[in-house]
Amino acid sequence: MNILNLLFTKDGLTYQIARNKSIVEEKSYFVNEESPENLISDKLDEVLIKQRFDEIHVISALNHFTLMPEGFSQHETGFDLIAFNAPVDKEKEELMLSINEKFKVQFYYTFPKDFYRKIKDLALPVNFNFSGEKFLNSIHNKNNKEIHINLYHNQCEFFAIDNKKIILYNNLDVNSEVDFLYFIMFTLSKIGFGINETNFFAYGETTENETFISELQKFVKNLKIIFDNIPNKNFILN
Repeated sequence: MNILNLLFTKDGLTYQIARNKSIVEEKSYFVNEESPENLISDKLDEVLIKQRFDEIHVISALNHFTLMPEGFSQHETGFDLIAFNAPVDKEKEELMLSINEKFKVQFYYTFPKDFYRKIKDLALPVNFNFSGEKFLNSIHNKNNKEIHINLYHNQCEFFAIDNKKIILYNNLDVNSEVDFLYFIMFTLSKIGFGINETNFFAYGETTENETFISELQKFVKNLKIIFDNIPNKNFILN
């Protein structure tokens, strides 16, 4: 069975092709100042016709989202709820829902309509999910106060958890590892998590963001790297 895994991030696309649970191909594309305007859209076109796939799994880490308790059913308000966090365009974005039964929360998020249609037009089995839900489902929570940080290219998402209850989730687009550190430490001060009593866990592009990791270690006592992305092993996609 050939499975295509797609991860959409801020100005980025990562794909994996898996055959019988083995990753046979993986590549990332990121927009920079010299990139053509439609780089991600064009690269998606290329990936979708690479070969015949049996299934497609799509993960969106785009930061158009809101977090609600499980069971919230006023789905028609999804766009309005997301608009409190980020500008939305109903004509260009598809409203999506991902439910996490483990922590009893659900994510409303949007996904670009043009990407959505290109993938759906293949008429293959497709699973869409939000990175926050996939990340949350991968967390093994034990201690009282924990910060779980998943690092991407110019982006990070993190959960603050206390006694197996989600206190906060955020997904940040930033261009500096110093900004990562500022947002994490600012969050601690606002939610009352003491540095010495909080356990920190890092995942994803920890090597790429080594400055952030080393600076964080200067401030916190308990930091553990759980997963470091290496070729053909991506925390959110695997």
